[in-house]
Amino acid sequence: MKNTQEKIKPKLFSVMKTYTWSQFGKDVIAGIIVAIIALPLSIALALASGVEPEQGIYTAIIAGFLISFFGGSRVQIAGPTAAFATIVAGIVATDGMDGLIIATIIAGVILILMGLFRLGSLIKFIPYTITTGFTAGIAVTILIGQIKDFLGLSFPAGTVTIETADKVKAIVSNIGTFNYQALIVGLVSLIVLIVWPFISKKIPGSLIAVLVGIFMVQLLDMKVNTIGNLYTISNSLPKLHLPAFSLA
Repeated sequence: MKNTQEKIKPKLFSVMKTYTWSQFGKDVIAGIIVAIIALPLSIALALASGVEPEQGIYTAIIAGFLISFFGGSRVQIAGPTAAFATIVAGIVATDGMDGLIIATIIAGVILILMGLFRLGSLIKFIPYTITTGFTAGIAVTILIGQIKDFLGLSFPAGTVTIETADKVKAIVSNIGTFNYQALIVGLVSLIVLIVWPFISKKIPGSLIAVLVGIFMVQLLDMKVNTIGNLYTISNSLPKLHLPAFSLA
């Protein structure tokens, strides 16, 4: 029983016993770097998931605290990921935020049960081609989903683009709204992301790409949609409420 308790006890409790001020200083620097990377990433993945930008920021903050507190390793790495962005977008479009919350709770319960019953080893029976195909499919889906903003296209109000086929159809139908300035900003940002790691590994390329994009739009007065143009980010914390659901 005691051995089981030690296995499920968060690593934070044992790490704090030998924690030093020197480690704290290094962790502060690491935390700042992670926050800088997570900010643009969480906003981008929130938009790709079909929710508001601030919801991505809230999730990154809260999840960061929870993962750090309950994590089972002192070197555990976790953060926003694009793997489920397309799945989340479908849930939000059909069932709204309440549906997403319920789906998240169910997924969490399933993962806890799998951990308690030692079912993690079943992953070895999943063919590698499935995981490869899933990852490749996610990459293609996200790529197609970003073409609209990359080319600066405008879709008519009410255009529904949940499925990939719908996105392709909408892109082809509205290709006449192409904005060359948006394409320039997108290409420059993409080049920065690819080239910057060869220049410096200490400063994240995503941060440099965001800063370069901001300077280009503001200093050159480029007619490109920004987060501020398209969304109103609330400066107050969200109110807590229980999700509405029905078993019917």
